[in-house]
Amino acid sequence: MSGSWWSSAAVTHGLMALFAMGSWISVNSLWVELPVVVSVLPEGWNLPAYLSVLIAFGNLGPIAVTITHHCAPGRLNERLVIHCIQVLAVVASAFLAVFWSHTVTIAGEERSLPFLLFTFVLSFVCCTSNVTFLPFMFSYPPQYIRTFFIGQGFSALFPCIVALGQGVGKLECKTVNGTVQPEYFKESFPAQNFFWFLFVMLSVSALSFLALTRRKTESQQDTPPQEADNAGAAKNGEETDPLQNGGTPVSEEQVQVEEQPPAQRFWTPHNIYLLVLLAVSNALTNGVLPSVQSFSCLPYGTMTFHLSVVLGNIANPLACFLAMFVVMRSSAGLGFLSLAGGVFAAYLMALAALSPCPPLLGNPAGVALVVISWIIFTGLFSYLKVVIGTLLHEAGHAALLWCGISIQAGSLIGALTMFPLVNVYHVFARAQECVDNCS
Repeated sequence: MSGSWWSSAAVTHGLMALFAMGSWISVNSLWVELPVVVSVLPEGWNLPAYLSVLIAFGNLGPIAVTITHHCAPGRLNERLVIHCIQVLAVVASAFLAVFWSHTVTIAGEERSLPFLLFTFVLSFVCCTSNVTFLPFMFSYPPQYIRTFFIGQGFSALFPCIVALGQGVGKLECKTVNGTVQPEYFKESFPAQNFFWFLFVMLSVSALSFLALTRRKTESQQDTPPQEADNAGAAKNGEETDPLQNGGTPVSEEQVQVEEQPPAQRFWTPHNIYLLVLLAVSNALTNGVLPSVQSFSCLPYGTMTFHLSVVLGNIANPLACFLAMFVVMRSSAGLGFLSLAGGVFAAYLMALAALSPCPPLLGNPAGVALVVISWIIFTGLFSYLKVVIGTLLHEAGHAALLWCGISIQAGSLIGALTMFPLVNVYHVFARAQECVDNCS
């Protein structure tokens, strides 16, 4: 029945958020669980470097999808690709939960080959999601892409909350033989349980996408022709209330017709400007600043670090939710938002560069400034990303493909830029726990 709860817009928004949650939850979960697995696996604290390299190799997926779109436009079945990578992620997460601590002897040394292999598979899926999930969103009205980005915010928030409940990184300073040493608390549940949580979340995401596609098929069968025409007219005209419009999705045939707009219509200075802003914002939010978050926060204490991570991840979906109702379309306004976010990013980078002795150390004002800076930085760039995604949605299916490519390219460039600075040249100095680092 078209009027049932199952066909309501609220259900569509909920399924969309759960579907989007699966896009980057794997990589985010691996990062937050690193403090636990490094104490078990033979690579130790070299694992972050391995993880960065594997995520970089995961970009083989977006490259393959982009080449396919270029060489065979309109031939790629995005729905089938999404189903495939979601099944791949669910299976890999299940194997990760079972075999993550197993090691293999290679060249006389113990290596955590199963962990690294399944990490690569999950990274491949996450990277590929940017160039498949977003173009799929073209078959829905623009308001749903904002819900999509809210779900992406959940992909960082949920693992963070579970890791905090697990007790990752909690310690107590104890005096042993006249020397103050950190003693880390044992986690409340093992890494295996955390990876089973990841399996459940990926399964929920896959089932949500399956439900979306089934509802899409049912809506196309049940919607009279005049209603489909009205939906198309609404798509080209003003948006209706984002929480009341059912947003009947268009068919894949309609997407194929619109997915390849003339190059001169898409590659306008305005669209190029949006893509550049998107790439820069994702370079900062997904590559540059996360690489130095511990350096900017830990000198002020572990509680400051946890508050920055949790509240920053809460600011992400809240900013995306704000974009459901307020969309800034002015190019100057978007530029101002990016500059404002850049100011806070520069402050956080300065704190990281001055670690382990940043300004206002030992002062509550210093703690407040760093936490507030992370919240505002994350919120501004999250809002910017959603607004640009909305504007590119209006430019066509190909624009959403380039939206995903820009997000992935910016994230990759940011990560590759910071990797040698952090892991090779050691530009940033980490604060030692339970020690006066500035005496």
